[in-house]
Amino acid sequence: MVSALVRLPDGTLELTSTIPWQKIKSHYDQALAQAAKTAEIKGFRKGKAPAKIVEQSLDQAQLYQQILGKIIPEVYTQAVEEQAVKPALAPEISLIKAEKDQDWQIVAKTCEWPAIKLGDYQEKIRQSRPASQIWTPDKAAKGQDKQKETSQEDKVAQLFAALSANIKFALPQILVDQEVNRMLARLLDQVNQLGLTIDQYLASSGKTQPQLRQEYQKQAQENLKLELILTQIADERKITVGETEIDHMIAAVPDEKTKAGLQSAPQREYIRQLLRKRKVIDNLLSL
Repeated sequence: MVSALVRLPDGTLELTSTIPWQKIKSHYDQALAQAAKTAEIKGFRKGKAPAKIVEQSLDQAQLYQQILGKIIPEVYTQAVEEQAVKPALAPEISLIKAEKDQDWQIVAKTCEWPAIKLGDYQEKIRQSRPASQIWTPDKAAKGQDKQKETSQEDKVAQLFAALSANIKFALPQILVDQEVNRMLARLLDQVNQLGLTIDQYLASSGKTQPQLRQEYQKQAQENLKLELILTQIADERKITVGETEIDHMIAAVPDEKTKAGLQSAPQREYIRQLLRKRKVIDNLLSL
């Protein structure tokens, strides 16, 4: 198998793999033999028609998709290893060429996590704070409470704004699109739970589908950038979360069924990342 890599300007990766027909053929023959066992062809008993005749009656596109489903994991893994890339997300696969007795070609589109240079972000955070929020001894003499000057929510919002304004990097569009699709899928679930269709929801909110997607594009970009910045800061500061901290958070959940569900590995990892992010935010607010 031969692979090639193209890096697009936004950081998206296109991995093209050319797969020899000899590798395809064994899967093709197996799929054809399996189809022949259940094929109902006029003039033949069920499963008794010759493979050649069965082949002519099959939907080639469906047969090819079945074959691709079996070979793509191996082909993609090999291409990633050959090109020494570290994908950040599952690939989008496109079939470029697929003909019998010829080599096949697929393109896997993915991306790596973008490189982030934090710069002097701590000083930028300090500089971004309004003078009214900076506590001084004279304010204490006047009876002003340091904690009441600005709400925690406002402080976090100002912190995020400072980080976003001063730490710039490009986000691969494929990463943004995946996040938008995730957000739209969650919205659709919520709308369905309310007994509405997506069209009814859009009509009630006064938005069109393109407008909704554009709105989600902006949100996805902002969310992803902040998540990646906070992760980078956590990595550089070596901020970690121990198993005991996760246990304490789960123990605080009152519902026993929910508490049991949070013990799974994926849920514990989600809690770990949530606590780690909280630690980073608290750390930055204390600067």
